[in-house]
Amino acid sequence: MDSIIFHIDVNSAYLSWTALERLSDGDTQDLRLIPSIVGGDMEKRRGVVLAKSDPARKYGIKTGEPVVNAFRKCPSLIMVPPDHTLYAKCSGELMTYLSDFCPDIEQVSVDECYMDFTPIAQQYKTPVSGADHIREEILKTFGFTVNIGVSDRRVLAKMASDFQKPNLTHTLFSWEIEKKMWTLPVSSLYMCGNSSVETLRKLEILTIGDLARTDPQILEAHLKSHGRLLWQYANGIDDAPVITRPVKAKGIGNSITLPQDAVTARQAKTALLSLSESVASRLRAARQQALSESIEIKYADFQTVSHQTTFSAPVDNDRMIYETACRLFDEIWNQAPIRLLGIRTAKLCQTGEAVQLSLFDLEQPQRYEKQHKLDETIDAIRKRYGKDAVVRGSLLGRGEEFKKH
Repeated sequence: MDSIIFHIDVNSAYLSWTALERLSDGDTQDLRLIPSIVGGDMEKRRGVVLAKSDPARKYGIKTGEPVVNAFRKCPSLIMVPPDHTLYAKCSGELMTYLSDFCPDIEQVSVDECYMDFTPIAQQYKTPVSGADHIREEILKTFGFTVNIGVSDRRVLAKMASDFQKPNLTHTLFSWEIEKKMWTLPVSSLYMCGNSSVETLRKLEILTIGDLARTDPQILEAHLKSHGRLLWQYANGIDDAPVITRPVKAKGIGNSITLPQDAVTARQAKTALLSLSESVASRLRAARQQALSESIEIKYADFQTVSHQTTFSAPVDNDRMIYETACRLFDEIWNQAPIRLLGIRTAKLCQTGEAVQLSLFDLEQPQRYEKQHKLDETIDAIRKRYGKDAVVRGSLLGRGEEFKKH
């Protein structure tokens, strides 16, 4: 399977986060709905625009321009100062939330990150449906919007996320660049700044397509190594992976919006089995074990319920997490159609710490170790040959299961 990379970018992050904070403090005016900016000195009107609302954008106000210019364009403009402590807090909450969907995240700024979607792609019909789900859940959870670019290359995912905004998903796969990217002006290309644009203009290179078709040696003669980099990006050449760094997680979980509402326990538990395997695999990859587990059920009418329990000893294996999820499910399901299911583990400890066995485990002292070795073997096979290299028989054809009811 080809790599699937998301670039997730908060729409006008500073202004959105400031607006939400003010609303939570009792402000009745939503800065996102009026001409407003973040930046500068409110008294002297100095500095530059750090973020702007959509209404401000309509006046031609641009990020990075002097505040004084922005007020010339819109004298009634509202300006608020930046709050970097708030932004760091909002950024951390977002990244932690995204890691619940997929741990393979590379944060590149306070308001944007790359996600290697490949490990969880099988949970969604298409990468676009997965991106749409993440966007919608971010809006429901936090109240702000993001754009998500979807591609098989990092630079193209970045480009796609900058297409029309806000709150949209765009694709720009390597086979789409001629149609979607080459017609754009070179100023739209990532890493192509004003100085490079001016140099390229003198060479009569006006579009990204012009740049892609230019001899890279000519570009190097005028722009040195940066010229070749721009040529590579114009042609969608970028083999850089998503570089993740381990983060100490408070919990590891996953959720899935079902392709059709589940109306039977069998349908729901098929989804819970897939989620259990995903969560357990992530625990083992992070060298973590869990002392508690919870499940979430969101019904078709969007009512949400949850239920949790604790383990007598830390766990990280598929079977234990699945059996516990099924028990919790049986205890709270009210027989109504189910839209979403989720599993989350918490109270994590490092694998290898002393494990206190339950009475059942004491009766079978080798059982835990055998199960752990089996799970790690399956993890290794899937890592080398793909997620579908080993599939439980009960998961085969699970899409048809929903069509039968």
